[in-house]
Amino acid sequence: MKKAILLLLALLSGFVNAQTKENSLLWKISGNGLTKPSYLFGTIHITCDASLSDKVKKAMDNTEQLCLELDMDDPNMQTEMVTKMMMKDGVTMKSLVSAEDFKMVDDFLKTQLGYSAEMLNTFKPFMISAMLYPKMLGCEVQSVESELMKISKAQNEEVIGLETIAEQMNVFDAISYQDQMEELVKTAKSNLKRDTEEMNDMLALYKTENIEAMFEFTKKSENVMTSKYTDVMLNNRNQNWISRMDKIAKAKSTFFGVGAAHLGGEQGVIVLLRKAGFKVEAVK
Repeated sequence: MKKAILLLLALLSGFVNAQTKENSLLWKISGNGLTKPSYLFGTIHITCDASLSDKVKKAMDNTEQLCLELDMDDPNMQTEMVTKMMMKDGVTMKSLVSAEDFKMVDDFLKTQLGYSAEMLNTFKPFMISAMLYPKMLGCEVQSVESELMKISKAQNEEVIGLETIAEQMNVFDAISYQDQMEELVKTAKSNLKRDTEEMNDMLALYKTENIEAMFEFTKKSENVMTSKYTDVMLNNRNQNWISRMDKIAKAKSTFFGVGAAHLGGEQGVIVLLRKAGFKVEAVK
């Protein structure tokens, strides 16, 4: 019932705003000095079906490089990411919760990941939550970004990133470690049920291509990591990306792929690109 109501609201939102808000994950960027158009595509980082539509493949054919949130073909990415996964200033998960809750999280992680909380004690709790995402899907994990990269590789095109690994990982130092840990405790208490339901709702919304509804969904999430920290997770990063997108698109026709939640809202990438002087229109 919850999912049905959510989808109904998304469809109604698209109908009411049809004249000004179009439902699409793919947007054409032109004007403001561009000699060739670039494209903006809203991705979802993990899914059960990462197949790309014909219009996305055509846009990839018509551009000269792929730009994701990170340069995902950087051979040093994994090593650098590992160095940024630990909490600063000697903070540990054990220091953030009661002994009872730490024991519960420990038992939960042993069951779900095969690692004890003691082994992961210095990790940022959000990193551990991210390790649990595949468990929530209930299918073989697929990645939209990986599918985009396959096309770029076949076309012998470069893959670049909008931000560095350090910039992205520093986001999780700007979010309270206490809040991160409390969310991991909630996940353990519900044995993934709450998080799985929310992920399924987001996946269903993604299929509607209603970017405004997806943005609103993050603001109203029961998980404070997204609802409380919208500025840190989305808005601030969007602002940082615009001047970089301007420079990249003017140098070479580019297919930009970023998380779909970054597209919608008054501080979303589409609105910000328009304010920067670009024409941004939905590709049907």
